[in-house]
Amino acid sequence: MERKDVALRGCVSIPNPAAWTLLVFFAVAAGCTIRDAERSGSKTGEAPIANSKASDRLNRDVSGRITIDGSSTVYPITQAAAEEFMKLHRKVAIPIGVAGTAGGFKRFVVDDLDICDASRAIEPEEIELCRRSGVKYLEFPIGMDGISVVVNAKNTWCNALTVGQLRKIWESHSRVETWNDVDPSYPKQEIVLYGPDTDSGTFEYFTEVICGRRGNSRTDYTPSSNDNILIQGVEGDVGALGYFGYAYYSMNRGALRALPIVPESNPSTKNEGTATGVAPSEVTILNGEYKPLTRSLFLYVNRKALNRSEVAAFLQFYIDHAPSLVSEVHYVPLPPARAAECRARLKRALESN
Repeated sequence: MERKDVALRGCVSIPNPAAWTLLVFFAVAAGCTIRDAERSGSKTGEAPIANSKASDRLNRDVSGRITIDGSSTVYPITQAAAEEFMKLHRKVAIPIGVAGTAGGFKRFVVDDLDICDASRAIEPEEIELCRRSGVKYLEFPIGMDGISVVVNAKNTWCNALTVGQLRKIWESHSRVETWNDVDPSYPKQEIVLYGPDTDSGTFEYFTEVICGRRGNSRTDYTPSSNDNILIQGVEGDVGALGYFGYAYYSMNRGALRALPIVPESNPSTKNEGTATGVAPSEVTILNGEYKPLTRSLFLYVNRKALNRSEVAAFLQFYIDHAPSLVSEVHYVPLPPARAAECRARLKRALESN
């Protein structure tokens, strides 16, 4: 089995989130991996957290169970970190759920989760629920993503979309049924839409920045919490249009084509960016040129869980190795200054525990 397939295509396609969670755990435990070759270590180019009380925890023979759930976008990174960590600490079990960002936060805010993978920042109502439950948490950005808008490789007519056109397609009560409704020069080919389900942080982020407000999305599309189903849907229909995280597109180039996006300029100018648009790539995501669909990816950690040696050791390992792990699963590492800030934040938290 090719290692990359496990992260982005999965050992098999499972639309049921509960079954998917079990598969993730047993696949990781069995050594079903995601990268091209075995690694004895990770060279991040950055010094790991050191000279702290927590340093000893990484070298300790830790054991226990770490509960993680949340974003399918962040899942490949966390799965990679868990896989490598469990090679060093075989008495630690790390089942990873993919309930979506909102689904993960539903557990996190009631103190039912150690770590929540999130493809958006925690929202005010979730912060309030944490307060009510007595959940104190730490936020760690771990990488960057550019939500990729993709079409079938055999789509020969659409070379870019403006933010306005995307809004016209995806907003509530949209009347777009064919590609010709998007642009009169396009054929009267039915437009078949695929996207994340409503528990997904990708859905929430895309809807807010493209359609202007939370929840302002049409409902007559094929939703899924399993990005592989979205990929297969777009691959199988010449008229399809979908969106999901950059890594899933990057690993499926050839069957899919990512559209350049023309960003909106100052509304007073009534113009939309440039004529050609900007396609997602490591360069355009890192420098922010791919807008408005560039975003940060996060870990939210229950601060109480850091008192357990297995959680402290895993998080230290994850943050230290994040730049290389993020790259290996085809997302974009944080700029060095932001990565250093995350390591310093974790060091302070571990020292205070």
